[in-house]
Amino acid sequence: MRPVGPGGMPAIDGGQRAAEARLAEAVGLAASIGVTIVHQAIFPLRERRPSTLLGDGQVQAAGQAIADQRVGLAVVDAALTPVQQRNLEREWRCKVIDRTGLILEIFGERARTREGALQVELAHLDYQRTRLVRSWTHLERQRGGFGFLGGPGESQIEIDRRLIGERMVKLKKELEQVRRTRGLHRRARERVPYPVIALVGYTNAGKSTLFNALTGAGVYAQDQLFATLDPTMRGIRLPSGRRAILSDTVGFISDLPTQLVEAFRATLEEVAAADIILHVRDAAHPDTAAQRADVLGVLHEMAGGPHATLDEGWEERVVEVLNKADLLGGVGAVPDLAGDAGVIAVSALTGEGLDALRDALDARLSAGMETVDYAIPASDGARLAWLYRHGEVLERNDGDVDVRVTVRLSPADRARFEQTSA
Repeated sequence: MRPVGPGGMPAIDGGQRAAEARLAEAVGLAASIGVTIVHQAIFPLRERRPSTLLGDGQVQAAGQAIADQRVGLAVVDAALTPVQQRNLEREWRCKVIDRTGLILEIFGERARTREGALQVELAHLDYQRTRLVRSWTHLERQRGGFGFLGGPGESQIEIDRRLIGERMVKLKKELEQVRRTRGLHRRARERVPYPVIALVGYTNAGKSTLFNALTGAGVYAQDQLFATLDPTMRGIRLPSGRRAILSDTVGFISDLPTQLVEAFRATLEEVAAADIILHVRDAAHPDTAAQRADVLGVLHEMAGGPHATLDEGWEERVVEVLNKADLLGGVGAVPDLAGDAGVIAVSALTGEGLDALRDALDARLSAGMETVDYAIPASDGARLAWLYRHGEVLERNDGDVDVRVTVRLSPADRARFEQTSA
């Protein structure tokens, strides 16, 4: 196994990531699916060679190390064209995959739900459709055509591409059904409108650990890249007594394969429907600023174009959380990395700062609430209980005939309550 990190490659935000950090991330990705790393190296690139990406000397040096270590798999931390991948496999005499292929392998291993499996298969097929050039010579054979004139028929590579295309059409239809089902669930939640808080962030920023800390759930959380892929939702209760739904989503990563951005659109739709987007960052990571830019870059892509899933005002709903404060010595030691006093530092592992985060979420959700006064007949306990469930009761005065309450409600809940009272 040989991760090759071309040095000086630009990050999504246009800046330069440290080559060592990129290589460490590639090693972490490979190790997360059980690959044993026996050699790693950084090759600075003066130019990208169309045939092999790397220069002749670099290809030979890598080949010698691969032969000495008897390596069976080489991972190139860059995007390879089908021709480059084929040529490197011939030179190194081992299987070669690029960054996109590695991430797809991880997603394929980790997806657990039916939706996740469909999305991963679709992304794999989209990726493999352009890689048939790497296959063996049987792909050049032809099958006889139909009709009276005969003709050359289809070559095996054309048949394979057609079969992949047909399977992709079927998968897209199944995913569309998944999206419709998710939409029905979302509309059902709107009928009992709890606000939704969606967690987003770079992979291994601690989203699932924070999710568990806030909800008490037992979602799988591990110190590895892409520990969890499938979306999870749980209810939480905020300090005011208001209930909300917390949604954990898939982690982002630099150079996220375009196949996955599209294939996981259904998963990311939970972000589009969220009242608050909680951007979780690893405050202790040396590349935390670049990771932030990667996440915001993907969200900007979701908000642009004819098929945008995020509205134009999504940035106003973002709350940044600087996680893993325990690695820096506590919440007080976390620097103001975003230049915004509203950023909240926490440690999901120790629980430090979580109360401040809950208060901030409560305050953000309360900003759009309306404060109203009602006089409820003392005998109407059901309506009074409804206000306690859906709003924040600020004041209550019990009389002989009725109960006077001052309550904070969302505009939708106020309309629903007053409509049933009419």
